[in-house]
Amino acid sequence: MEYTKLGRTGLSVSKLCLGTMNFGSTTSEKDAFRIMDAAVEAGINFFDTANNYGFLTGDVGITEKIIGRWFAQGGSRREKVVLATKVHEDMHDANDGPNTVPGLSIYKVRRHLEASLKRLQTDHVELYYMHHIDRSVTWQETWDAFENLFDRGLIDYVGASNFPAWEIARAQGEAKARHFMGIAVEQDKYSLTCRLPELEVFPACEALGVGAVAWGPLDGGLLAGGGEESLRKRNNAKAYEKYHAQLEAFHKLCSDAGLHEADVALAWTLTNKTLTAPIIGARTLEQFENCLKVLEIKMDESMIAELDRIFPGPGGAAPEAYAW
Repeated sequence: MEYTKLGRTGLSVSKLCLGTMNFGSTTSEKDAFRIMDAAVEAGINFFDTANNYGFLTGDVGITEKIIGRWFAQGGSRREKVVLATKVHEDMHDANDGPNTVPGLSIYKVRRHLEASLKRLQTDHVELYYMHHIDRSVTWQETWDAFENLFDRGLIDYVGASNFPAWEIARAQGEAKARHFMGIAVEQDKYSLTCRLPELEVFPACEALGVGAVAWGPLDGGLLAGGGEESLRKRNNAKAYEKYHAQLEAFHKLCSDAGLHEADVALAWTLTNKTLTAPIIGARTLEQFENCLKVLEIKMDESMIAELDRIFPGPGGAAPEAYAW
């Protein structure tokens, strides 16, 4: 397994991150255990989850519980994992009262981490993400909340998810003024069909020393191959119609190279030097094992150029790059 630094921190993580959103929803606990065991065996030390995972079946928190029960088996499972979870979403807890709504108040951040730690059967997490922005909360309150958790040894690093570049920059400025590390990593939707982070988010991460993690590298299965029928089964009919011509060209390119679309789409994200890791959200052990193959794929410049032609990036350069 290949490893990389999480931004400018001293933490090394695997170049593939195991996503767990399917655990307890479309993946049984037994199969989830098998996937996590296989991940550790393969050298993947970076696991991603969230407190509200399980929402697909109305059982929020089930994914963290499954991971916690996996840790409880022992065998140094917990010690081998760099664990990330998230806070912001509604956990549908009657005890939260009016504070059950999505947000990042000190009250909610503290309570929800305490609940996550119980479900995960651990005393800390290495990375705690703000799952989304809460624009009603000041950065003073936000950093008060996360610094308190850091000082108590409950978290090692803070992450952001789905933040725009300007908000990352503002957060880092506020953190620097407090002599706090601030955001260590930004998690953003990024794939061949969603390259917007290349325009501002990734350059901001590069400049500020923030790591970048990609969620949705296969865009919900759109880039996984299988053709129109497969996509319609995944309720991606509208997406297929939108990207029909591009997906046909993508299929031909991969077929001519003797590669599977999903492997190429995932391997392509690894060519981005800003990216720390893409999240692989395997539903089965077989899918997980197939994902490992991407580390063996070496794309030449001509293939990358053809992918750029089929799936153009946001284009252009920052204004300061132009000579007026």
